[in-house]
Amino acid sequence: MIKQYLIERLSWIIFFMILQLFIIFMGVIDASIPISSLLYIVFLSMLGFIIFLVIRYNKETKFYRSLNEWDSTHELNNISSAESPFEKLTEKRINQQTEHYKDELDQQLTNLEQEKDELLSWIHEVKTPLTTMQLMIDRVEQETLRSQLQYEWLRIHLLVDRQLHQKRMPFIHNDIYIEKTIMDPLINQEIKALKSWCFQKGIGFDVSLEVSEVLTDAKWLAFLIRQLLTNAVKYSESSDIIIKSYQKNDQTYLEIRDYGRGIEPKDMTRIFDKGFTSTANHKDNASTGMGLYLAQKVSASLKIKITVQSTVGEGSVFTLSFPKKNEFVQITGM
Repeated sequence: MIKQYLIERLSWIIFFMILQLFIIFMGVIDASIPISSLLYIVFLSMLGFIIFLVIRYNKETKFYRSLNEWDSTHELNNISSAESPFEKLTEKRINQQTEHYKDELDQQLTNLEQEKDELLSWIHEVKTPLTTMQLMIDRVEQETLRSQLQYEWLRIHLLVDRQLHQKRMPFIHNDIYIEKTIMDPLINQEIKALKSWCFQKGIGFDVSLEVSEVLTDAKWLAFLIRQLLTNAVKYSESSDIIIKSYQKNDQTYLEIRDYGRGIEPKDMTRIFDKGFTSTANHKDNASTGMGLYLAQKVSASLKIKITVQSTVGEGSVFTLSFPKKNEFVQITGM
């Protein structure tokens, strides 16, 4: 900050130097004044001025140095107390601006919380007509029409379900309950929910679970598997989706393999990014870029690692690596 201080006081320094040159000039044009005495006076003046600058530098920059090192949070405790009138004016304006932003931030957080509560309320309310629609669809006698209506109902149901879980995501650690979970009924339930969509696309399932019991949160694991299955069904046609579990090195793995269009190698590092759809099929309006993003967020909270292998035109393999028992101590809410 020395450079900034010298620039700030440059006009004073120039004025002082002009005065010293003027004193020397007076000695040159007036022979009655000893030039050596004037030079001595100028030297002492320069020395005193330098000492003055050093002292004033520490005093005048103390406030601004602390301001420069401020971490830009809403707390002003780390800033040195203002001493000069200009420093006090600056401190006052910063305090006013900070209080204004704090009030505005509190208002925004309140509005956001209210919107979240309203949306969650709407999602819960919309489930009632969805259930009624399901009962009405089941009464449709025409098979083709019933299948089409069931497919559209499923799309709405999955979107509402995803939105509900997305809004709960920031508080997932408060909702996690680790227990022994049997994967067979959980996976079968998710497959059953997708049967109308799979029937329309000619997709079957081959489930082989060597290990059926894991330690995890059943509800969030179901949501995680739901995202991976809907992703597999969405990008597959007339093929089987293979689901199998196995144990290796005292760790349980769940593998979901599809024979769909696969993932481009350049997209592999971005498939879990929020909103990313694809570079090869960028105009695909059916993609939202949220399914795998939410799956990754849930898996991180459950300490489940997701790995992906894919070949374009041949399909993809998503593998869930469940944590070992001693890793659960890191999960909040256990």
